[in-house]
Amino acid sequence: MTSTDLTLGRELDENPHQRIQARGLAVLDDPRVNRGTAFTMEERHKLGLHGMLPSAYESSRQQADRCYEQFSAKGSDVEKWVFLSQLHDSNEVLFYRLVGEHVREMLPIVYTPTVGTAIEQFSHLFRRPRGVFLNITDVDGIDRAFEATGLGGDDIDLVVASDAEAILGIGDWGVGGIDISIGKLAVYTVAAGIDPRRVLAVGLDVGTNRESLLIDPRYLGLRRSRVRGHGYDEFIDGFVASVSSRFPKAILHWEDFSGPNARAILSRHGDTLCTFDDDIQGTAAVGLACVLAGVRVTSGQLADQRIVVFGAGSAGVGIADLIALAMTKDGLSAQAAADRIYLLGRGGLLTTDMTDLYDYQQPYAKDPAVVAAWRTSDQPLGLQDVVDHLRPTMLVGTSGVAGAFTESVIRSMHEHCERPIILPMSNPTVLAEQTPENLLAWTDGEALVATGSPFDPVERHGMTYHIGQANNALLFPGLGLGVIVCRAATMPPALFIAAAQALATMANPSDPAEGLLPDISRLREVSATVAVEVIIAATTAGIAQVDVEDPIEAVQQAMWQPEYLPIALP
Repeated sequence: MTSTDLTLGRELDENPHQRIQARGLAVLDDPRVNRGTAFTMEERHKLGLHGMLPSAYESSRQQADRCYEQFSAKGSDVEKWVFLSQLHDSNEVLFYRLVGEHVREMLPIVYTPTVGTAIEQFSHLFRRPRGVFLNITDVDGIDRAFEATGLGGDDIDLVVASDAEAILGIGDWGVGGIDISIGKLAVYTVAAGIDPRRVLAVGLDVGTNRESLLIDPRYLGLRRSRVRGHGYDEFIDGFVASVSSRFPKAILHWEDFSGPNARAILSRHGDTLCTFDDDIQGTAAVGLACVLAGVRVTSGQLADQRIVVFGAGSAGVGIADLIALAMTKDGLSAQAAADRIYLLGRGGLLTTDMTDLYDYQQPYAKDPAVVAAWRTSDQPLGLQDVVDHLRPTMLVGTSGVAGAFTESVIRSMHEHCERPIILPMSNPTVLAEQTPENLLAWTDGEALVATGSPFDPVERHGMTYHIGQANNALLFPGLGLGVIVCRAATMPPALFIAAAQALATMANPSDPAEGLLPDISRLREVSATVAVEVIIAATTAGIAQVDVEDPIEAVQQAMWQPEYLPIALP
């Protein structure tokens, strides 16, 4: 333990407290222990801070109010991101209190969409490192990097890693991708109370194919094209071996990898480690939650739905996979479930005569002879063709093609479905397949809409329609919390279905203007609900390594609170 580390303890009366080993400026330099003007005069004296702070003492309430004024005065979202990042690097408790109190306003800053802009400017905004930077030219140094953190096997519950090839719909951003890992971890703490001292962000630098980065004199990553094939796999597997050996109790969360790489990693490690890919499994579970909530509102049955997924990449196929699995729980065979889901990629509707399909896309490919009559030209079967002939009840967008859900597509869908479920899930906002305002206008207010990015409520004919955000932040924090509490050995589909079902129950079927998902301001409540159901599912599946007698109480006790603990002074 270094001189700036803290330890947590409990007195004989079980009151939690904090012991600070550091003294002097080292206290103010450590965001885990620094509380600035909230140090009392006695604490300042005993911690060697005499004269290091202004005379006034402030409560955390006063500090948070002052910080909110400073945040609000910033002129742009990127400036707000910089301000919050600096606060994060100086006082963690105050950062999490501030964001938690203003989660609706600040989550889009620390997470999508603003973090995408910050990642684009990473090398120009860089001030202070956070997390662990690994690069593919130093495979032998992976263990040394983790050793340098000073963290032991019982110190970490969660690791988020990204190679930054597929960042938030904006693509390859090289070394800047560590900011998505940092942002994800912030959401885990804000939403589910994952202890920020027990998490680790990792950036996996394997090069970049973005020319603007390679020629930028400020770029801080490897100046080479992305490594592919055996070299890449060897680096990833070396990272997995090191992190799972050093932190054997930790969840390993993969973020923003390309589809083929992400699925290959899960194929190699998903069945033996406590690991998941949020873009595949987390997005799929949120998508399933929207689907289940929509079915609940319409009083229908999941097995009866006809579903079109526009976007056949990792997210789209992941959603299709989990919906199909949930359909089998309702009695359909795997083939019958796949038959009810239609995927469209860049080449149109997936059909079995296509020679460039990935293996994970093939279950959804349709017989070209069966859909031949749908063709209206010599072009591939597009979204309009499929909607006109299939008459779907659900339309899911994961394409990143802004405006793809055109008025003619939506009106055609609504003509044959009284309450269509429409989910433009692409983010950031500018990539959404359509706006909720248009979707409601083109369906006379009947569409059940959830979006991947935040949209304001829609006013229509005197009614306010609240738009549920199909944001992974509603699911992965609670999923992670539940897994940590029960120490699930692996993360099979049953956990994601349980999480989706928990989230779907929070929809209000009695009010047509309510969103399909709970408001983002209810993150803590949502995460606790999801965590409880994940613990129950893990216990039922026999993969929980801790016997949790009362999941509700265990979850509440496990949630870290952004509060200054009393300091145990000598």
